[in-house]
Amino acid sequence: MKEYAIPAAVEVEQDLNITDLLERQVAENPGNALFGRQLTPGEWTDVTAAEFRDDVVTLAKGLIAKGIEPGEKVAIMAATRYEWTLLDFAIWYAGAVTVPIYETSSPSQIAWIVQDSDVKLVFTETDSHAKAVDRAIIQEKLESVKELLTIEGEDLDELRSAGKDIPEEELESRRSAANLEDLATIIYTSGTTGKPKGCELTHGNFAELSLNALASLKEAININASTVLFIPLAHVFARFISVICVAAGARVGHTSDIKELVDDLGTFQPTFLLAVPRVFEKIYNAAMMKADADGKGSIFQKAAQTAIDYAKATQDGKPGLGLKLKHGLFDKLVYSKLRARMGGQVQYAVSGGSPLGARLGFFFKGIGLHVMEGYGLTETTAPLTVNTPSATKIGSVGQPLPGHAVRIDESGEILGKGICVFRGYRNRPDADEESFMEDGWFRTGDIGSLDSEGFLTITGRKKEILVTAAGKNVAPAQLEDQIRADAIVSQAVVVGDGRPFVAALITLDAETLPAWLESHGIKPDTPVSELIEDQKIIDHVQSVVDKANESVSKAESIREFKLLESDFTIESGHLTPSMKIRRADIMKDYAEAVDSLYAEAAEARATQA
Repeated sequence: MKEYAIPAAVEVEQDLNITDLLERQVAENPGNALFGRQLTPGEWTDVTAAEFRDDVVTLAKGLIAKGIEPGEKVAIMAATRYEWTLLDFAIWYAGAVTVPIYETSSPSQIAWIVQDSDVKLVFTETDSHAKAVDRAIIQEKLESVKELLTIEGEDLDELRSAGKDIPEEELESRRSAANLEDLATIIYTSGTTGKPKGCELTHGNFAELSLNALASLKEAININASTVLFIPLAHVFARFISVICVAAGARVGHTSDIKELVDDLGTFQPTFLLAVPRVFEKIYNAAMMKADADGKGSIFQKAAQTAIDYAKATQDGKPGLGLKLKHGLFDKLVYSKLRARMGGQVQYAVSGGSPLGARLGFFFKGIGLHVMEGYGLTETTAPLTVNTPSATKIGSVGQPLPGHAVRIDESGEILGKGICVFRGYRNRPDADEESFMEDGWFRTGDIGSLDSEGFLTITGRKKEILVTAAGKNVAPAQLEDQIRADAIVSQAVVVGDGRPFVAALITLDAETLPAWLESHGIKPDTPVSELIEDQKIIDHVQSVVDKANESVSKAESIREFKLLESDFTIESGHLTPSMKIRRADIMKDYAEAVDSLYAEAAEARATQA
């Protein structure tokens, strides 16, 4: 058993809560811009700490006037936008508890969350969201919800007016009542299996974690820093970044339209980004495909390898003069253009959700973007470990943040303890008993390893370990992440539980595929049903699989794969809102495809025999 702990860097008073982070900003830097609002495309209007607090207070008074009592639950169902964070703080100022609902949630999922958390009021972004909530209430005969308010329209202005007679003293009493141990939010895990579980996160989980995390991340997240949030604020990852930016005084913009992201980065010019690995994969693949299309593919490949070599040399010591000169040349020709696509000012990025992979980590570091890969769960308020500007090992997910400890038990499972660990699952004492050990350690369900300096490396999900018919244990994630990083691959699902060998289901990426097809002499408008039978594509994917197989033993390697005509999506029910695969649903819905894959392989081998 291995264990590594880092003591807390900041001593926090017991009566602190999340709203105090904003109060401090207003007291110290009232004119500092905490947010940028894009009221018209390409033009950002600053919102100062004082202006933000004033609106938060006005809306919080409106909630009080609506009858929301301390501790009651208020839900938000909306895309990532400024008003999401505005309402989040207003709910906390009113002494209430925020319950996020993904905007992609079905009526049955909405009903479960509303019922289980006993929501009293729901904010929806649009009328269509409101209709989905209405359907959920009617179908399940829910009586707790007293009112629905929409963000778009006049409801927020009416809410502001409703609270005009609420005394400042009452608001301050509500705002300051919560302490570190009090409930701040219930976040329902998007869940790869079964009904979502409500994770009860406290004010301490967010506020104390933010202050301690800033001790390690102050070079990247500070009063001079800025970011554009584009991943769902319903997810704990973006939510934590939203709170830590208020604590640091960093400026935050929002965008919910990924198609506009590049333009938004160009006008906002953030200094750091928050993204899941798939975003970084797409940035790399798009650049590579564009270079190929312009006849500069070989130059890009040389530039990419130089970036990787330079980053490795920098991490291990000092790069030689020749490498420095090559790097300087490619910085002008290639790297500067990539940085410009991200706004031109980006120096850091925080990556989480799944492993990024060492190659991409070194590549981005080599072009001047330090990707700080971290690890955590909803249950750990996002980060339990993270690579920091001063302590990084590419390929790992970093050391524990201050105030946290990580342990690897005899089975290889990662256990966590500290400030970030939630207080338990709502209405699920059985889940608490299963997840918490008697001495307080939380079982993450992931497997990994710790090195002598406390850097954690993730191997996979304990529950997703496959056992072949020959009794070989296989961690799917190690293979899936490498295959998914390819330019034309969208998703990969390794199969083989109880089977004679390991195989995979693979889907193609509709965004990058056309450019690849054109460069390989295939008509871009060729139907996917024909593409999955095309030998050029099969051979390319085979080369990708072969490369991934080099990282595992022969018994763990993928012997066969099947290309699927349809991609896995959130809408199809095969991906969670945070883009994780729902393995159980895929195995159920694609059971015939898996059976045929093994049947065809057996038939081919019988023929050869």
